[in-house]
Amino acid sequence: MKKKENLQSKKDSFLRYLKRYYWLYLFVLPTLIWYIVFHYVPMGGIVIAFKRYNGVRTIWESPWVGLKWFKSFFSSYYSKTIIKNTIVLSFYTLMTFPLAIAFALVLNELKSKKLKQVIQTITYAPHFISTVVLVSMLNLFFATQNGLINNVIEAFGGMPFDFLSSSAAFPHMYVWSGVWQNLGWDCIIYVAALAGVDPSLHESAMIDGATRMQRIRHINIPTILPTIVIMLIMKVGHIMNVGADKVLLMQNSLNADTSRIISTYVYERGLLNADYSFATAVGLFVNVINLLMLLTVNKISAKVSETSLF
Repeated sequence: MKKKENLQSKKDSFLRYLKRYYWLYLFVLPTLIWYIVFHYVPMGGIVIAFKRYNGVRTIWESPWVGLKWFKSFFSSYYSKTIIKNTIVLSFYTLMTFPLAIAFALVLNELKSKKLKQVIQTITYAPHFISTVVLVSMLNLFFATQNGLINNVIEAFGGMPFDFLSSSAAFPHMYVWSGVWQNLGWDCIIYVAALAGVDPSLHESAMIDGATRMQRIRHINIPTILPTIVIMLIMKVGHIMNVGADKVLLMQNSLNADTSRIISTYVYERGLLNADYSFATAVGLFVNVINLLMLLTVNKISAKVSETSLF
């Protein structure tokens, strides 16, 4: 009886709150509708992964095949290679995560506001360069003949190296070009978090004789640590989502040993070969791995640092 009364009381309280602040919910409503229509409704298409769908019949008319497409993926000749390549690129990219934090800490220590603004503008700008333009720049700079990098190598007496066709060079070019493009943009949230550090903490530390590095270590980093943890959890939640667009533009037959990843394989089978069910199954597998990684890291973070997404 008491439970029913408590539930009724909470319900009445929520309705009163909703009636009082209805205008706030009206602002949220368009975003909520957008997410439902474009993110949640299409999730019904996941059923394609368990059917033989070819576009001729509707999804519900297509015959069930169970786990056939998952078995087909894991038993395929390329599965081990593309999974390995995806994991390598994902974790290699994740290893560059601390660079944005370090860059934000350096920017925060600059005394000249004009210099800080100039550096921020220069480092933010590459983020707005399209992927096509970025890869075109890589092709120009790393070309075997008349490429800037190889011209420098030859100037110092070395032999030109075919970076664009090298399987060993591909992961480094992919990851570090991404760092160059997104470093400034990724550090924005940390710069904003550092702006909220109480100046009196630094003043007290300076009176006690703390050096700049000691203040960074014991004041700045602990202050932005919750932000760092949240951003890391979100990064891990997308760890298997290596974008196909940039990889496809950089890919060629000579570097396919390391550039062939899950997303490009899904593109080839799903769009080029119209194998929709197979592509959906592989995509579902990737999303399940991402979800498991997100939940695992979030739970570990909640226990270790008491900071988590939920």
